[in-house]
Amino acid sequence: MKSAVETLNPTRVRLTVEVPFEELKDSLDAAYKKINQQVTVKGFRQGKIPARVIDQRFGRGAVLEEAVNDALPKFYTEAVNEGELNVLGQPDVDITELKDGELLAFTAEVDIRPALEIPDYSGIEVEVDAVEVSDEDVTKSVEQLRERFATTSPVERAAQDGDVLTLNLEAKVDGEVLEDGVAEGVTYTVGSGELLDGIDEAVTGVEAGGSATFTSELKGGSAEGKEAEVKVEVTEVKSRELPELDDDFAQLASEFDTFEDLQADSRKRLEQMKKYDQATQAQEKVLDELLKLVEVPMPEKLLADEIETRKHNLVNHQLGQMGLDLAKYLEIQGKSEEEFDAETKEQAEKGIKTQFILDELVNKEKLNVSQEELTEHLMRRAQSSGMSPDQFAQAVVEGGQVPMLVGEVARGKALAVVVEAATVKDSNGEAIELDDEDETAETVEASEATEAEAAGSEEKPEA
Repeated sequence: MKSAVETLNPTRVRLTVEVPFEELKDSLDAAYKKINQQVTVKGFRQGKIPARVIDQRFGRGAVLEEAVNDALPKFYTEAVNEGELNVLGQPDVDITELKDGELLAFTAEVDIRPALEIPDYSGIEVEVDAVEVSDEDVTKSVEQLRERFATTSPVERAAQDGDVLTLNLEAKVDGEVLEDGVAEGVTYTVGSGELLDGIDEAVTGVEAGGSATFTSELKGGSAEGKEAEVKVEVTEVKSRELPELDDDFAQLASEFDTFEDLQADSRKRLEQMKKYDQATQAQEKVLDELLKLVEVPMPEKLLADEIETRKHNLVNHQLGQMGLDLAKYLEIQGKSEEEFDAETKEQAEKGIKTQFILDELVNKEKLNVSQEELTEHLMRRAQSSGMSPDQFAQAVVEGGQVPMLVGEVARGKALAVVVEAATVKDSNGEAIELDDEDETAETVEASEATEAEAAGSEEKPEA
């Protein structure tokens, strides 16, 4: 077999391959055997039909087509290896010559990973938010905990802000009660703003047994978006009582004996959360600066496939679960289709660039992934997916996604190397040292950007 590589642009090549006909022998034998099992010819047992009879009855062309389709993946792979190419996705194959008994020639155009030059990144400097926890932050956190332990009790007075009401609702549009516009026994907290615009004003001052009418734009149902006349009946009024902020509350709501210890723990937890947010912010900003340093040619077909994949996942998975279509989603977001397409393209380009650059850094820095690191990453991914570690691991193995997870961990380590080399200061001008465990859940974005690439590069080409 002879092969030659022609560079079409920095991300695409054309392979020209010539195969002597004798190298097709195994594939021709396999083609005759396959056809033998599929057809019957009077006078011959199935599977025992001579090759010359198959040629006469079904045509030598059918045999050659079967043999070539069987042989192409092998010869294509040999040519890729011979050219030391890092290919992306499926090739576009064109058979240029097929002379029975003499020669098979074909070309294959395919995207390749571009060669990248990673410059010195030690000069990257970024600023992140300082970790500052105010007394107000602690108070808000404790209040949120306090709200969880609130109790309610019926009262014989008019409803006021913060009360928990039991309501019956009836919505009319153009004077007609909607089929899905009636609800009974609805629990609602005055001031929460969770039901309909105008309901808080309507029920405030109404006692149990009383009613009020107001107009509001419906947020869902058969008449979504239309103005409706809504009648609300208050059947019960309950006051919410919050526990006193004392040692008894600390013992009720936590493992601490004193309220002072509960406050101190709340401050500590808030500091940890802000440190994590700070680390995440540092990773994102360092990555953005790294992307600016490296020129990355973009494979057009890979980019188009990634854009389509992102749209498909949004429309068929995320929006589908929410009962929305793309048009309604764009309306809610206040975006035009052109703006959405531009944003999707920008995100896809960033994801692909991120993976290319971090993969190049993995090679440059000779980073390896240990079994322990892979296991820890698998546990985190399982937790975020809502699956048990065993279930997630089984799904990963069965789906052949272990290399993808290894890539995610390796890219996380590569980004950690860059972050460690960068200068990170907070908004107070203080230098920030990030812990090793702050390593990169964010690089998952990069791996998601080219999952199609990993699967596509292993698919067999056909003429």
